[in-house]
Amino acid sequence: MSTASEQPRELIWRAQGSYDLHATVGIVQRSSTDPCAVFHQGAWWFAFHTPLGPATLSLRQIGTEVRAQALGPGAEAALEGVPALLGAEDDWSEFDSASFQASLPAHVREARRRHPGLRLPSTGRILDSLIPLILEQKVTGKEAFSGYRRLINQYGSTPPGAQLSGFPPRLRLAPSAAVWSKIPSWHWHQAGVGPQRSDTVMRALQRASALERLGRLNATQAGAGLQSISGIGPWTAAEVTQRSHGDPDAVAVGDYHLPGFVGIALTGEAVDDDGMLELLEPWRGHRQRVVRMLYLSGISKERHGPRMSVRDYRRI
Repeated sequence: MSTASEQPRELIWRAQGSYDLHATVGIVQRSSTDPCAVFHQGAWWFAFHTPLGPATLSLRQIGTEVRAQALGPGAEAALEGVPALLGAEDDWSEFDSASFQASLPAHVREARRRHPGLRLPSTGRILDSLIPLILEQKVTGKEAFSGYRRLINQYGSTPPGAQLSGFPPRLRLAPSAAVWSKIPSWHWHQAGVGPQRSDTVMRALQRASALERLGRLNATQAGAGLQSISGIGPWTAAEVTQRSHGDPDAVAVGDYHLPGFVGIALTGEAVDDDGMLELLEPWRGHRQRVVRMLYLSGISKERHGPRMSVRDYRRI
């Protein structure tokens, strides 16, 4: 006999106007190998902790409706967060106004015309984004994603509902803050995570309760709170609030590729961080929206410079 927590709870969310689930929630996934966020058989699946316990959430779009199903002790809390996760609180009206659109380059306007269903998601969960982003600091994506996946597979657990038909086999529930904090230093080392990043994770975990409360503040306050922790700077804070708060203005200063890409996309020439911020300044308040549209415009930055090498900390 199935228990109540094994029975899916459902919610149907109806979008007003165009909507694109894949484009909206895809940013929550940390690479296609992310064990905690999986696109499987036409639906998005997420496993995460809530104040009521662990939850598995699946999202499937049918027309302008999204059917959400949640399982586990945290199912009710997971469903309560679905509208924000789907971008229901994200307001594009000013960005889409005639006066604002007139200020944008033609390829940005065209990207918005082709992607009217994009929303910025708000997970409300700080640690879910923060830990993998700390692992991405100043290393290659390949190195960061590999280390994160290895730690999740080793210290995470089976999510609620794994026994159900159609459940994605590689979906995992990340460790709780308490479990993360007990991972020994040599296991971080074996996962290819250097001491600078693992130490930053540990400092963040010491303030786990305070960090989760940041999810209830506005994005500016949350970003400032994040940067009060040694090892967390503007890049990490912006990348977190883009996901936890759907921050429409957060720009990831310090990104290895972003300034060059924005410069090429807007002027034809690469720029540094200061140059990027100067270029985006006319659209303050919506700078992240502009960046997302630049990515969707199809413009790409040619990479002629040296590639960052992958470092194997296990050999140190």
